[in-house]
Amino acid sequence: MRVTSFADRHIGITSEAQRHMLDALGVHGDDPVEVLMRQAVPDSIYTAATEQSSIPAAASEAEALAELRALANRNTVNRAMIGLGYHGTFTPSVIQRNVLENPSWYTAYTPYQPEISQGRLEALINFQTMVSDLAGLTTANSSMLDESTAVAEAMLLARRASKSKSNVFVVDADALPQTKALLATRAEAVGVELVERDLAGGEELPEELFGVLVQYPGASGRVWDPSAVFDAAHVANGIAIAAADLLALTLLRSPGSLGADVAVGTTQRFGVPMAFGGPHAGYMSVRAGLERQLPGRLVGVSQDAVGYPAYRLALQTREQHIRREKATSNICTAQVLLAVMASMYAVYHGPDGLRAIAQQVATRARLLKTELDKAGVEVVHDAFFDTVQVRTADAAGVVARAHEAGFLLRLVDAETVAVSVDETTTVAEVLRVANLLGASGGAFGFVGGVTALPEALLREDEYLTHPVFHVHRSETAMMRYLKQLADRDYALDRGMIPLGSCTMKLNAATEMAAITWPEFAQLHPFAPREDVDGSLAMIDQLEGWLAEVTGYDAVSLQPNAGSQGELAGLLAIRGYHHAGGDAHRTVCLIPSSAHGTNAASAVLAGMKVVVVATDELGNVDLDDLHAKIAQHAENLSALMITYPSTHGVYEEQVTTITAAVHEAGGQVYVDGANLNALLGYARFGDLGGDVSHLNLHKTFAIPHGGGGPGVGPVAAKAHLAPYLPGHPQAQSAVHSGGHVFEGGPVSGAPYGSAGVLPISWAYVRMMGPEGLRDATAAAVLSANYIAARLAEHYPVLYSGEQGRVAHECILDLRPLKDATGITVDDVAKRLIDYGFHAPTMSFPVAGTLMVEPTESEDLGEVDRFIEAMIQIKAEADAVAAGTWPADDNPLVNAPHTAESLIAGEWQHAYPREVAAYPVRSLIAAKYWPPVRRIDQAYGDRNLVCACPPIEAFA
Repeated sequence: MRVTSFADRHIGITSEAQRHMLDALGVHGDDPVEVLMRQAVPDSIYTAATEQSSIPAAASEAEALAELRALANRNTVNRAMIGLGYHGTFTPSVIQRNVLENPSWYTAYTPYQPEISQGRLEALINFQTMVSDLAGLTTANSSMLDESTAVAEAMLLARRASKSKSNVFVVDADALPQTKALLATRAEAVGVELVERDLAGGEELPEELFGVLVQYPGASGRVWDPSAVFDAAHVANGIAIAAADLLALTLLRSPGSLGADVAVGTTQRFGVPMAFGGPHAGYMSVRAGLERQLPGRLVGVSQDAVGYPAYRLALQTREQHIRREKATSNICTAQVLLAVMASMYAVYHGPDGLRAIAQQVATRARLLKTELDKAGVEVVHDAFFDTVQVRTADAAGVVARAHEAGFLLRLVDAETVAVSVDETTTVAEVLRVANLLGASGGAFGFVGGVTALPEALLREDEYLTHPVFHVHRSETAMMRYLKQLADRDYALDRGMIPLGSCTMKLNAATEMAAITWPEFAQLHPFAPREDVDGSLAMIDQLEGWLAEVTGYDAVSLQPNAGSQGELAGLLAIRGYHHAGGDAHRTVCLIPSSAHGTNAASAVLAGMKVVVVATDELGNVDLDDLHAKIAQHAENLSALMITYPSTHGVYEEQVTTITAAVHEAGGQVYVDGANLNALLGYARFGDLGGDVSHLNLHKTFAIPHGGGGPGVGPVAAKAHLAPYLPGHPQAQSAVHSGGHVFEGGPVSGAPYGSAGVLPISWAYVRMMGPEGLRDATAAAVLSANYIAARLAEHYPVLYSGEQGRVAHECILDLRPLKDATGITVDDVAKRLIDYGFHAPTMSFPVAGTLMVEPTESEDLGEVDRFIEAMIQIKAEADAVAAGTWPADDNPLVNAPHTAESLIAGEWQHAYPREVAAYPVRSLIAAKYWPPVRRIDQAYGDRNLVCACPPIEAFA
């Protein structure tokens, strides 16, 4: 009897189920799965199975964990006192167990269907309230990718919102070094001039500017009053931005009270491990009047069909998938899972607990200064929160000796060492470091509670006054609150999330196991090379594996979202053209069917978007493509194309398309969003791609986490490799294959969200080359099975030349609306009553549903979805036949809450049983949505983006 492999458990369809599905498709032969794939994938790009691979044969779960353990053991976790926006923190066990390690939280999707996302949305509105309270500003979004990218987004916001005509953006000399490096990358592409000033030292601002950034406290640790700088920026019609430490803000005056228009930063030290650089939730908060300029996502309060308060994403027309090249940002993935952790850290500790933690940090930093003062060691600044800079004649020697003793200090320059204290730092450790810096080590008479914060900057106003930050004090209460919120949501632990273009596949427990191991979770991103040998080896292996399966030569894992991978790839193309003397090549061709982030990314890379039409089959219109190439040949920079297409088909002429672009001197960017339909059967590099981003949170099993974390590595051919994103603080300049990346960084940490890379490493290691190929075939089989079963009820909008779709299919609901009046929204909401998350609505074609089953779903779940869709069609037909009124039927009233079924007399034209249990199987396992259909427009007209008072729910 064969031992079950990991792939057998990951792929939901058994061999018997495959035979049933293939029979339904009329596919036969000695190897019918291969027959189906030959029908779907064009011959011009098809790759047969091969035994030659750098990826080892599949490991068992135990073997993979043992290998990961060996890699982890090559890391050394020293006490990190480097600071620079990354700090040790204690993750409350109740949050680690009930959020980070809980599939109810980490397998959820972005809350575009708000009725089944109320728990996650409440956690995010807690996050927004926490941030806006501490920042002293009116509105915060529901997370950014990290602090450095948040600063870059704030710079772009300032450029949009400022009345100044200047292109000058002033950067604090005491800003984080990684932020300065990332700003340089982002500013150059869009024509912004960066001017650095020692603002704390009194250097004046230029006469003209559109914005100014102040680090508060500074990277050096210095605390000072920036209000005069903010005032001067306002006189110049500029926008004042503070990059602020949220923990420090529990003791220090808020940026808003000092005159800042925008506050940005990270919430990492609110219970989220350093994890070698991420993932962490960045934040952005703005003053009144700038709400509609916010990038990313914003959770707001609206009401449902009966007037009950309900949460949903506000101002959705700002979202990049709708606005395209007019988008304010290309950010798609947020950091929801990490934002939830940070918000629950605040819920767990409350304002008093946070203040106590900050007070402890500040007093221990002051203790370090006291000991150094007694020994006559020079401390650079008198006012600081958690970071002390020390003058010493042998700075490098001090840092080296501290490393030998188990402490990581920061070498600022030849005569300066910086030491950062955090909530995990003990008094004994402070004294040991003081000794290493020259203190005597004798008895001390330090009085607790004394800090080095200026009295004039001490915070006096209240924050976190909402009851949610006060009532969950016991672990019992906290556990129950987290469970209550999770129960309001629909995630993969409940059932299939059949979203097209988003690949909501299984995130296996073994893949997730290593992310909380301290050898990975407690590494500082700027730890010395010798401390992170195991992580670098894992990263090198994963880069090599990803390069092989995509047909590229080099991979950078730095981008911490697909949007940032897109930007990095386009910046690589830009760098290549500039190096070749072709700076005039700025035109980017993008098919009209493309992901919305494509156009926004091109604009942020300094390119001009030219849209290429698609034909009636959903393919790129070759005539229009050739015409646009001819029109823009001299200035053609790139073509961005998604493959398989956003319409869910393998375009037959893809190699013709890429060849035409190359002939005109352009480069080809292949969007990797749909790689789940190609892996093992075709490679981007072989079909003419020069560069691609990959979504590890789609194809390679990193969880979506309710809208993040995401990882969007960028892969390229050798000629573009030098222009991929590097990092000035990276432990190694050489990447897999010997490539050196010289492009500017696109995320704050050298290896992006390195903390979740063990998930994708484990996925590839346990699947092996054969398993990856089998997963692709299973996904394509399931999508074609759904398309075939539903074709007589809903037209399948696009298919390939042999009538096959890729790993997803688009169901056209426009004929249904014409015949019955039932809309795509009605069908999506009615699916909730059947126990399903809706497929992707109205993208890329309005009035359609894009369905992607993924390889993880078994035949029973796929059939359950098919049967639900067939029955919903029958319900719509009943409306058309007059059985139920057009304004009172189970579709237009969906979803139905338990309260709606039992409150008062039932007065609808259809039975209660039809509303609640449209199929009998639901009786045993029913998901009850907590709210009725939500009024989106009401929430935009009455914009509320912080925790509503408890009375609102009475």
